[in-house]
Amino acid sequence: MPIGEGLVPEFYCTDFARSLNFYVEKLGFNIVYQRPEDKFAYLEREGTRVMLEQLGSSRDWLSGELDYPFGRGVNFQIATRNILKLHASLQQSGHKFFLQLEDKWYRKDDTYLGNRQFMIQDPDGYLLRFAENLGVRSAQEVENTKE
Repeated sequence: MPIGEGLVPEFYCTDFARSLNFYVEKLGFNIVYQRPEDKFAYLEREGTRVMLEQLGSSRDWLSGELDYPFGRGVNFQIATRNILKLHASLQQSGHKFFLQLEDKWYRKDDTYLGNRQFMIQDPDGYLLRFAENLGVRSAQEVENTKE
């Protein structure tokens, strides 16, 4: 029996309306539910779930000083089906990319897993890495493409 939804990060934001607009309008997340009185929203996009909450609006569970950019030391990989469409939309709106669109192959034992990916920062600086699965290749296939 499932025990919950797994890992669902909760992002504190300095301007809830701005962040909600960014995630919904720019990134294509859907609002699953929200508590406007707490400036809180639970969002979903293609199976990825995140929570947004206005800093200082309810209970803050902070283990230290929160300075921009928030979330230093971590990036959140978000699986997506049509990365080229999302990338083009963000590019057209003038959004700055932290990591430009790339195809990257990561070794897993004797095979390689492919990602088409790019990285952006949300309004509070959280690093979001959108990735589309490119499949699996043998080590020999990857080595042949390097020549």
